[in-house]
Amino acid sequence: MPRTSHSGARIAAFVGARALEALLVALLLASLVFFALRLLPGDPAQLILGDEASPAELARVRATLHLDQPLLVQYAGFLRGLATLDLGDSLRQPGTPAMARVAEAFVPTGALAAIAVALGTLAGLAAAVLASGPWLGGLARWVERGLVVAAAAPLVAFAPVLTWALAVRARVVPLPGDPDTPAAGLLFAAALLAIPLAAHLGRIARASLEDLGRAQFLVTAQAKGAAPARVWIVHALAAVAGPITTVVATQLGALLGGAVVLERMFERRGLGTLILEAYATRDLPVLEGAVVATGVLFIAAQAAGAAAHTMIDPRARSNP
Repeated sequence: MPRTSHSGARIAAFVGARALEALLVALLLASLVFFALRLLPGDPAQLILGDEASPAELARVRATLHLDQPLLVQYAGFLRGLATLDLGDSLRQPGTPAMARVAEAFVPTGALAAIAVALGTLAGLAAAVLASGPWLGGLARWVERGLVVAAAAPLVAFAPVLTWALAVRARVVPLPGDPDTPAAGLLFAAALLAIPLAAHLGRIARASLEDLGRAQFLVTAQAKGAAPARVWIVHALAAVAGPITTVVATQLGALLGGAVVLERMFERRGLGTLILEAYATRDLPVLEGAVVATGVLFIAAQAAGAAAHTMIDPRARSNP
């Protein structure tokens, strides 16, 4: 019992340290967003209203955005607004809180990312097991080559091609932005987004499974009569759960970037289209909130992945 308590304390300390690191990184990200939007050349109010704006209109926008206050006072107000989730109203939709628009856009992006993670994880693990197990024989090398090609191909290259082939020509799937079939369109968009994740995860998982080689516990499981599927799926995959968790967490950043691309490409509502729209219209409160929310989501996923890896693999707790 004392050893269990000591192990639990070490896990709690490790997770707490990672949570503090994540909080500091999120603060740094928010600060970079704040200063970048205010210290770049040009008057933000002038950029918002255009060159023909009157001095009274410019003064009104500066007061609304608190640009008429000292920079440090603006920064303190910005941090206070983040803490209370109140960055003011959207300039494009007066009377609508900026964070309400961010929360509204977060729902479709979150659904797209969550389904893509699930599909990519399942597909990547299936490819790794097929390529490592005894089922395919010499064909396993083609699975590995397919993973390499899928990992190297950029989303902006294969997504339009697959959409044209499957949705336009063959018509076996709906267009990802089709409002008449929102669920099926979401599933197809998530499948496109899951391809890079599945490729990277499949390669890492396959390499980890190969490193196990003829591990004694696998030999023992086989000697006891366990079926090959049980040996590889239950025993082998469980042994490499730590690296798998880390890959999924680290790939979320690329996945979120891909979500922005897909949302723009297929005119789907989400954080990606909101960021581009807010940038085009110079809606500063919405732009700040959306960029920070996207970054915090990525940081939270990284921290959750590190914590999960620590809980699964005790060796990770000894790393600094």
